[in-house]
Amino acid sequence: MITVGEGRYKVWLKRVDIGRDVIYLLGGGEQAHVGGVVICEPGKPPNSIRLDGHSDYVVLEMIAETLCKKHDQTIVLLGGIHIDNATKDEIDIIIENCRRIQTCI
Repeated sequence: MITVGEGRYKVWLKRVDIGRDVIYLLGGGEQAHVGGVVICEPGKPPNSIRLDGHSDYVVLEMIAETLCKKHDQTIVLLGGIHIDNATKDEIDIIIENCRRIQTCI
């Protein structure tokens, strides 16, 4: 598991092997949840499912693309990061912490 940040700005990425396939889970903030799902195949744009009212797909797509390119395999990434009444500055911190996760992949 990769973790970045502290307190309510902490985000994490966990790998789950299912046979030869891999699923990743992304969560953090005050409450991890399922806000979206991204499937990324080598050489193709990401396929995203966005749950109503959630914008998690933004960070899910960027991390899924990084994982897909690095491992040259299909990646399924699901999850979500939630902070109650998050300000723009707090959202920017979460996005930056997700970018930091990308550098650890």
